[in-house]
Amino acid sequence: MTNKKWAVKRITVNLAAQEAEKLELYCQQTGRPATDVIRELIRGLPIVEDSGKIS
Repeated sequence: MTNKKWAVKRITVNLAAQEAEKLELYCQQTGRPATDVIRELIRGLPIVEDSGKIS
């Protein structure tokens, strides 16, 4: 049995029509839900450490 973590924060994102269409098309093509796609993009964001180095 899988132990899924439930969302601790919910956000609303305002998208332009073209952005929403692009996300929907990508999700249809890949079979992935928009939530998974957005979370993957967020996890891939670089973070600047105190030393100024991007990780």
